[in-house]
Amino acid sequence: MADFPSLQARLLRRVILPLAIMWFAGTLVINAVSRYFTQKAFDRALLDDAYAVAGHVRLGADNRLSLGLSSNETETLLFDRDEVLFLAVFHPDGRLIAGHAKLYLPTLEPLHPPVFTELNLQGQHMRAVVIARAAPASFKVVIAQTTKSQDQLFRSLLFYSIVPQLILLLGLALWLRRAIREDLKPLSALAGSLNNRDEHDLEPIPETGRTLEIIRLGQAINALLLRISGIVQSQREFAGNVAHELRTPLAGIRALAEYGLAQDKPPVWRRQLVAVLEREQYASHTIDQLLALALVVEAREVLQPQAVRLDLSVREALMRHLRRADALGVDLGVRGADRPIEIIGQSSLIDGILDNLIDNSLRYGKPCDATAAAITVGIDLDVDGRAVLSVVDNGPGISRREWDRVIARWFKGSSANALRIGTGLGLYLVAEYCRILKAELTLDSAESNQGTTIRLKFAAHPPSAIAGLVSH
Repeated sequence: MADFPSLQARLLRRVILPLAIMWFAGTLVINAVSRYFTQKAFDRALLDDAYAVAGHVRLGADNRLSLGLSSNETETLLFDRDEVLFLAVFHPDGRLIAGHAKLYLPTLEPLHPPVFTELNLQGQHMRAVVIARAAPASFKVVIAQTTKSQDQLFRSLLFYSIVPQLILLLGLALWLRRAIREDLKPLSALAGSLNNRDEHDLEPIPETGRTLEIIRLGQAINALLLRISGIVQSQREFAGNVAHELRTPLAGIRALAEYGLAQDKPPVWRRQLVAVLEREQYASHTIDQLLALALVVEAREVLQPQAVRLDLSVREALMRHLRRADALGVDLGVRGADRPIEIIGQSSLIDGILDNLIDNSLRYGKPCDATAAAITVGIDLDVDGRAVLSVVDNGPGISRREWDRVIARWFKGSSANALRIGTGLGLYLVAEYCRILKAELTLDSAESNQGTTIRLKFAAHPPSAIAGLVSH
């Protein structure tokens, strides 16, 4: 963990570093612009001095040019408290008229605009301007000036522009550091609360925070804790159910075995072994129902919708129960499974629904009279194009008054109580699977002794959704 930077440090870097780069770039631009316009101002003053000197150039009676300024007047004209100025007046061919001979620069045409240049004179860096005049005769004037005050001004400008901004940047960094730390306190508190929490404590955490992201994180953690709590509770219930439901058949198997071992007559042994086999079948059925109950919890959390061929599922379910139906003398048939019908669901849940409904009808769907028992599994399409699965038997039926109770967990209907079989989970599992699949579960029989018709109407899905799931 030490190799990873803190979120606070990352946020500061992400904010301050680009801000500092932009500030540095802005400072360079501002200084370049300031230097350009300051240079313009100094050059303008230098040009004014050159024109002032050019205005004192005279043409004598001998047609010779001269500078009509005394040395004192020249010093007064070129006086500068901080800088040193040099001047020179030249003929077009380079002959000196007045001033400093080493200021000679290339010849300019009389109408050429002023030229500014840099030069070194007597070991000093200077800024110079050259102007060419045509009257009273052709000549040029050169004025050069040291740049100490100009450089000093640039340095001062750079200093007074950078230092205050650095102070402001530092102040902004400190303020951001404090603000980010305050905004991240709920995150640290959340981490501390989770680290100090007991592994058995699945209570929701307080949803505190001043930002939407931290509030959403707390809500997501609470939603996860709620799901984990539901799974843990289901596991506890499953373990309790296994211990409770298996205790009775296992105790019965032990009692039957102990009684058989105490006898020395083979017919008694046979009766006891048959009874043991029946108890074992009941225990196996109970285990299957409990495992199916655990599937309910898993399916609620991780349901993966897929395209399921309902007609194939029905035919496979009939094949699984056909031998048992024949042994019981039950006419087990199918209707409407000769055409492909697809739904969006989960094959394990569809199989669980079919197995429980067919098993329920085989157990309790025997007619009270001498009529042969018959079970029909049908597939239809309603007017909206939704698939409808039905399981019909001609047994004693389930009354509407009892329907809401038999789909509750652990409730055994009157037939199961009379036969002393069943776990009270079959129709509950069907109802839960339908709820997960968003299928509508209904009972069609109005009164008992009229047979049972249980229908499932699956949710409608556009063909494109089914095609998309099939393609994947």
